[in-house]
Amino acid sequence: MLGVVVAVWLSERRWVARGGQKGTIIDIAVPAVIFGLIGGRLYHVITDWQTYFGSRAIKEPYQALFIWEGGLGIWGAIALGGVGVWWAVRKRGISMSAVADTVAPGIAFAQAIGRWGNWFNQELYGGPTTLPWGLEIDVDHGGEPGVLYHPTFLYESLWDVALGFLLILAGKRFALRHGRLFALYVAGYTLGRFWIEGLRIDPVGGVDHAVTFLSLRLNQWTSIVLFVGALVYLWLTRNKDTEERVVPLDLAVDPAHESGQADPGSSDAPAAVAAEPVEPGEPAEPAEPSDTDADDDAATKEKNPR
Repeated sequence: MLGVVVAVWLSERRWVARGGQKGTIIDIAVPAVIFGLIGGRLYHVITDWQTYFGSRAIKEPYQALFIWEGGLGIWGAIALGGVGVWWAVRKRGISMSAVADTVAPGIAFAQAIGRWGNWFNQELYGGPTTLPWGLEIDVDHGGEPGVLYHPTFLYESLWDVALGFLLILAGKRFALRHGRLFALYVAGYTLGRFWIEGLRIDPVGGVDHAVTFLSLRLNQWTSIVLFVGALVYLWLTRNKDTEERVVPLDLAVDPAHESGQADPGSSDAPAAVAAEPVEPGEPAEPAEPSDTDADDDAATKEKNPR
């Protein structure tokens, strides 16, 4: 939740600086966070289904709903959270790609903060190491007495912080628009996640061992697919420069005055509108000449005596 607060704060400032209305990102964050939590949990339960279901399950099926016990997959959170953002921006009539580029650095910083939850839960650690920053893991969480383990949560947290600053600088230097900055975030994150994931020994996809394919873990394959997809998107949109809408469409038009005109007789109505309407069949009364009209006629006669 602290990560969400930081991401919303930074994204709101970036959106206003881009010309958007204040409060837009805060409003969009509500459905994005709700959808993101659901998506993150779904990804975890689907990829670690053996933890909750089957003969080897170590938890009860209903515990799949206990998000406070850990287990939120970033892949599902971004995917379904994006659906929440799309729904919100569609209602407002603003550009989805503009919002995505705006929130990209904030997401990276939010992930950097969120990774520290793995330290509190003693989870997602790497293999044994003799490095001075090695992590102690309790026996109840799979560790062995006197053995230090790679703090993969720390590696990813530092990577995400560096990525967040890189995105801010790249956005200013190259003016990346139309979702290209968000694609750069995806490419940068998956690049780091691939090698960090290779250090981990926690059983993703299984109960006592990680599910692998061709010697790569499940999340490594996900990283490869998304990394390639991000590069393809960057290439396909390299020359895209159409306008992106950052100000909502004005949908609040009075149906009785679709053209924006004032009511007849009102103080702000033009003379043609302020005059009393003529009933059908009645001859229109000639307007009385004003002093200005008389002066104009005199000037005209003087210039054209004939």
